[in-house]
Amino acid sequence: MSRKAIYLWVFTVFLVVGFSACGGGGEHDLDAALASITADDLAAHVRVLASDEFEGRFPGTRGEELTTAYLKEQFERIGLEPGNGGSYFQDVPLMKITNDPGAVLRVEGGERPLRFAHGDQFVAWTVRARDRVEVRDSEIVFVGYGIVAPEYDWNDYRAVDVRGKTVMMLVNDPGFATGDETLFKGSAMTYYGRWTYKFEEAARQGAAGAMLVHETAPAAYDWGVVVNSWNGTRYSLKTPDGNASRCAVEAWVTRDVAGSIVKAAGLDIDVLKPAALQPGFEAVPLDLRASVAIDNRIEEMTSRNVLARLPGTTRADEVIVFTAHWDHVGRDSNREGDQIFNGAVDNAASVAAVLEWAEAFTHLGGATGRSLLFMAVTCEEQYLLGSEYYVAHPVFPMTKTVADLNMDAPGVFGRTEDVRVYGYGQSELEDYAREAAAFQDRVIVPNFNPETGYFYRSDHFSFARAGVPALYINAGYRHREKGEEYGRAAWRAYYDERYHKPTDEIDDTWDLSGLVEDVRLMFRVGYRLSMESTFPNWKPGSEFKTRRDADMAGR
Repeated sequence: MSRKAIYLWVFTVFLVVGFSACGGGGEHDLDAALASITADDLAAHVRVLASDEFEGRFPGTRGEELTTAYLKEQFERIGLEPGNGGSYFQDVPLMKITNDPGAVLRVEGGERPLRFAHGDQFVAWTVRARDRVEVRDSEIVFVGYGIVAPEYDWNDYRAVDVRGKTVMMLVNDPGFATGDETLFKGSAMTYYGRWTYKFEEAARQGAAGAMLVHETAPAAYDWGVVVNSWNGTRYSLKTPDGNASRCAVEAWVTRDVAGSIVKAAGLDIDVLKPAALQPGFEAVPLDLRASVAIDNRIEEMTSRNVLARLPGTTRADEVIVFTAHWDHVGRDSNREGDQIFNGAVDNAASVAAVLEWAEAFTHLGGATGRSLLFMAVTCEEQYLLGSEYYVAHPVFPMTKTVADLNMDAPGVFGRTEDVRVYGYGQSELEDYAREAAAFQDRVIVPNFNPETGYFYRSDHFSFARAGVPALYINAGYRHREKGEEYGRAAWRAYYDERYHKPTDEIDDTWDLSGLVEDVRLMFRVGYRLSMESTFPNWKPGSEFKTRRDADMAGR
């Protein structure tokens, strides 16, 4: 018997036994649930959410009001309970921080003082809720990749005290730099390679300032993206301490600026970089001092996650979470012509999937063992803030959260033979996906560019950081009717012509048959999880397994 046949046989037996156990009507109920997920229904939701009326769904705008009201209305129509006590909403308190772009980075201690201009040479900001933050005469320490990773026996801070100092760090991780598959995860980016982790670790180490050295290949984007993304207005979660635990100043610097700073210390960055790749690397004090001040305008605001719940029966205190972000980037009144960034693919199509999952589960003919939470989160485009807030203030404890199933910017160009799994090799959930894909005569494959770190760039990652196994899939390249080259061209066209542009609108070129398959695949995964008693885990070597193991032991 082939592996595919085994998967189909095992999964079919599981479904029949599972439905019998919960009093459902057998496979007919599953067929009805799957059949309820249709292209017409998905398209109908997208046409509303991505309409000009919704103005690009930016948090804190009329677009948010319309979006959250529509989602509440749909969850009520489907018949789901409010997901947050008696409410379909979870307030997410935010700070909108707009920094003065006139900051100057000064470095002293070398033969002559160095000055660097904001924008062209560095970009700095703060997440602290203060009108002015300043780092003055802060000693600069080169800390390699700025990583503390016990599972890889790696600690760039092992031999240095950086409290009150400014750390300089390289982007990505040693595995990417070397291509050595035995070092971290080779060319595939790990959590430790993400800029978010590096700034958070610098804060844990007590640094006053943190500067990340930009290089296009390891960052996976050019300097222009840095300037556009980190300059001007940023959002952060409002915390009781005003984010005082974070570094006062966080920054990117260009490779040339980093080289000039290191040279002023009498060193060569092209010598320091390979040294940082060696196990046992020790941080290098540069005997230089950095100073920078940032003036801010701070506004407080509140956005909303939208949640709905389908209670379980035998294990109602345990939950599977289905997520997609409802927000997009709004409108730009300074543009000529079309000013609205409708976000049809990113991410109205995925929100439509959440609504279809919710409705499909009501067609089963019987309740699931575990509870189900369907959630459209805010502020993904502002660095996952909505999902981060939920994980910190969950309806169900993380120790009772079985898994998160997430969709983001799905394919809308037809059916593919392959299914991409972001973070391939991380979680046992990919084995669930493999079995579900076999029902569709499909195979799962790694994401095309694991070195770009896409696994760490959508809302499932907030759950992963809290130890909860998460699954994020998308359509592959191998189009069933038109071949692989067509599939590659379709994805290139989306990213080149529509991603985060006003042209991301629903149109007659969409073929939602593939999205229907992807949504049905994730439904199968969610159904199986909802009827089990075991908890999936991260695979050995995952940077999230230690947290999950500790949580499960604590249960």
